[in-house]
Amino acid sequence: MSTVLFNTLDLALLFTIYQCVLFAFFLVLIKKGKKQSNVLLALFLLSYAAIPLDTLINFGEGFRQFAISFSANVFYVFGLAYWLEAVLLLFYVRSLIYKNFSFKKTDLLYLLPFFLYLIYESNAWYMLDSDTKIAILNGYHIEAEPFYTRFINLFRECFRTFCGILCLLELRNYQKKIKDNFADIEGVDLTWLKVLTIGFLIIKVQAVFITLGYMTSIDLHFSINYPVLGQLSNFMVMFLISFLIFFSLGVSNLFHGMDNSTSLPLEKESIDPEQINALTLYMNEHKPYLNHLLTLDNLATQTFMPSRQLSQVINRHFKKNFFEFINGYRIDEAQMLLTRKENEKITMLAVMAQAGFNSKATFNTFFKKIVGMTPTQYRKEQQKT
Repeated sequence: MSTVLFNTLDLALLFTIYQCVLFAFFLVLIKKGKKQSNVLLALFLLSYAAIPLDTLINFGEGFRQFAISFSANVFYVFGLAYWLEAVLLLFYVRSLIYKNFSFKKTDLLYLLPFFLYLIYESNAWYMLDSDTKIAILNGYHIEAEPFYTRFINLFRECFRTFCGILCLLELRNYQKKIKDNFADIEGVDLTWLKVLTIGFLIIKVQAVFITLGYMTSIDLHFSINYPVLGQLSNFMVMFLISFLIFFSLGVSNLFHGMDNSTSLPLEKESIDPEQINALTLYMNEHKPYLNHLLTLDNLATQTFMPSRQLSQVINRHFKKNFFEFINGYRIDEAQMLLTRKENEKITMLAVMAQAGFNSKATFNTFFKKIVGMTPTQYRKEQQKT
């Protein structure tokens, strides 16, 4: 009778590996979206595939013995991915939300734990001869591990959680700043990325508690069923990767990347009155707001003004963000269209489009906020006069 190599939990880990590798391969091949973001997402997926593979090698009931007979050197090498996957997720999120994203020297700090652990593992394991490695593996018991290895694991999970929190902070910053850069934000849906980031953060927090659980069980002899928690985490990862595959395709195109420099606090530079007058004149004469794809960068190019300076003029002089500034002009345009008798028969959607709006929800919300009534009510009031 043949030996069963995998149980149900092992199959869940294998399915996660399969999903990650297949999707990473697909991302590298497609030309859709930002190439840099696709590459970073592919690297993140490959690193995430290495983690369940490391689990299989070290703790799989049948796979562990198979791995020992194959080569002792496959042990722990895939565990290096623990130190990379959260960092790669952070880089991926930044590459999506910042159009000018590039790696800086300070980003090496996020990779420092990886290199330090690589040095540690090289000395603690890979410098040993094969016979010693096999003897250690055959006599391995998790309870016999020295305390400092459990402390390293705890630090690792805390580091991954820290990177997950940074991802959420980046998304929060993007959500706050997007209205300073774009007049049409209906096409930007952060829900999927929030779910993805929060989901992985939950898994990382859970990993912290699992590590604390087995530290408590071993060092304080307080019984906690940490293996069950770990198995639950494996299934959560499998479902989350499935979610990523089904909902992230083409997302790079949905994101309006903003300039990283505009996310920094604006300096209190003096506002040139000539720039205010030039901007007002240009808005009234050329009506750039009629283009529903207008962005801060587009307007800056048209007015021959640096994006950062234009943002300062709008925020500090007009006391509005770019989203409010542009859509305010569009509401004025819509009011003018609704007062014309020749437009009495045209649909409200046509008025919305002619005024520069690309979203009915934004049009109705802004119109009621500024005018105090809905566009339909405003039209009826004008027809009475």
